[in-house]
Amino acid sequence: MSSIIAVDVGGTFTDFVALDERGEIKTLKLLSTPRSPEKAVIEGLEKFSFREVVHASTIGTNALLGQIGLERPKVALFTTRGFRDIIEIGRQNRPRLYDLYFEKPRPLVPRELRFEIDERTLHTGEVVKRPDLEEVRKLAEKAVSMGVISVAVSFLHSYANPENEVIVGEVLKEKFKYVTLSHEIAWEPREYERTSTAVINAVLMPIVSNYLEEIGKYVENRGASIYTMTSSGGLVTVEEAVKRPVQLVESGPAGGVVAVAELARLLGLRRVISLDMGGTTAKAATVVDYEVQLTTEYEVGGEVHYGRVVKGSGYPVRYPFVDLSEVSAGGGTIIWRDEAGALRVGPLSAGADPGPVCYNRGGVQPTITDANLVLGRIPTSLLGGTMLLDERKALEALRKLGDPYDVANIAIDMINLVMARGIRLVTIERGLDPRDFVLIAFGGAGPQHAVLLAEELGIERVIIPPLPGVFTALGMLMADFKFEARRAYPRDVEEAFNELENKLANLKPDYYIRYADVRYKGQGWELIIPVGKPATIESIKSIFEERHIATYGFKLPREVEIVVVRVFAVKKRIKPILRDPLLEGSPEVSEKDVFFDGWIKVPVFKRDQLPLGYRINGPAIIIEDYSTTIIPPRWQAVVGKFGVLEVRK
Repeated sequence: MSSIIAVDVGGTFTDFVALDERGEIKTLKLLSTPRSPEKAVIEGLEKFSFREVVHASTIGTNALLGQIGLERPKVALFTTRGFRDIIEIGRQNRPRLYDLYFEKPRPLVPRELRFEIDERTLHTGEVVKRPDLEEVRKLAEKAVSMGVISVAVSFLHSYANPENEVIVGEVLKEKFKYVTLSHEIAWEPREYERTSTAVINAVLMPIVSNYLEEIGKYVENRGASIYTMTSSGGLVTVEEAVKRPVQLVESGPAGGVVAVAELARLLGLRRVISLDMGGTTAKAATVVDYEVQLTTEYEVGGEVHYGRVVKGSGYPVRYPFVDLSEVSAGGGTIIWRDEAGALRVGPLSAGADPGPVCYNRGGVQPTITDANLVLGRIPTSLLGGTMLLDERKALEALRKLGDPYDVANIAIDMINLVMARGIRLVTIERGLDPRDFVLIAFGGAGPQHAVLLAEELGIERVIIPPLPGVFTALGMLMADFKFEARRAYPRDVEEAFNELENKLANLKPDYYIRYADVRYKGQGWELIIPVGKPATIESIKSIFEERHIATYGFKLPREVEIVVVRVFAVKKRIKPILRDPLLEGSPEVSEKDVFFDGWIKVPVFKRDQLPLGYRINGPAIIIEDYSTTIIPPRWQAVVGKFGVLEVRK
């Protein structure tokens, strides 16, 4: 039967979840092909009959990081006279204050490809100088002669009035297939961040266009349609994705958080932490009152310090993203010793190629997966038994660093501390106490570490969802269509929201979600807050001050300023139904030696045999095709509704 298929392209694995017309779910997990990511996608799709594909990929981030096989196109920037060097000057924040040799990220557009246009719009929106179109044509021809295939246009104060950008954009479209206008991507102030966002979009347009065209052509030849996940947790058409590829930068991790929000709604959990631990990284986010938390600040390709992106180390993007922290803590994270002999984990990962040593694909450096294997915490095969793991090679690699079992045990404790810091970034640093939350852990490696991580954070309840190894892909099937529009410095707030909703009305959405970027007058940065109907300054100020106190611990006796209002038009999709397990059953139980504070013989269960309400006292191991759940001593797991495992002390 034809299916709707979700495809999540990760750094180590590419996951597939297919939902057929009867509501049955089928899954598949393949090793990713980083140099040509579409190969693994097409290889997996070949195994299904489908009518629709939902897709998420890290190709945008990989391109900006300079991944081999993803060559950046030549891009030109057209900007207001006097602002040619805006993307090079940037902000004067230094990521490493005392590093005399620190170098800023190299501009994505070299100076010879930045062209100044003699035009000017005031911050009030008044146009005082219109561009000379002949000058624009000559500069466009010069850009073509220099091999440029994509251009970005970013004029001063175009957020107040985009007329000059629109005029110049029409001329450039005569010469270029890919044209990005800053007001269409980031309709808000701060010329550096807006220009950076436009440039990144221009860099990604040809890459994402070619990638999606190749997959789209394959899908369409099969008589199906394709949609793409965005960084804010919604779905868009391929046409929208190609026009604004900057919104796809964190599309993969967003799918997992969407799935967590939907599961939280089904279980009635108002405060949950999403933890997605895969082969390369671990991502943490919070869901409060069933709503995914968003941010509009992000830096692509920047340095990450314990989950926090270091400002000034990457390329700023002003676009809605799921508010998450990402740390180098995956199954493929490498274990090593530094020059002083201290044991370290990360930030480098073995990825899919060559992968952990136990994959027997040429890896020589031990990883977290190797550590879990030698401690007996995961089975000796993965991917439903199709990939055999070599425990002997993993032991040899770990032995080079010391006693292999001590090294493995210490490395797992260290990686749990790294993930704990990542969770604290999206809880404590947002004014939230992680002890008030339920931890929902997924990804191939998440359930292996979830309970030990909960102990570290003082969390008393852990949920392992159904199909945790492919839960992000399942979340993409739970996502609705979501399109965004925004406006800067509205004079009348309710009128601005209505105008944006009317602009999106042709999409025939089921409902709208309103947000506002708000600050105290004189502050440098804003908080993004949800806005209800009708929108008034008083109601927005009340919500803003509550959020300000929770985030910073204080409020000010000062006027509140609304910098940007934004609307998401949401069109609902039919979502997969999660079924309860069987009411009765007698699971088979085997035993194996596992290391917890020493070697213990523990029972091993197969998850698909566990009936509703079944209780398992730790220590125990629960295995399934693409993941393994570890229940340490003093914890108990219960099989709950929708097939979740609920673990409590």
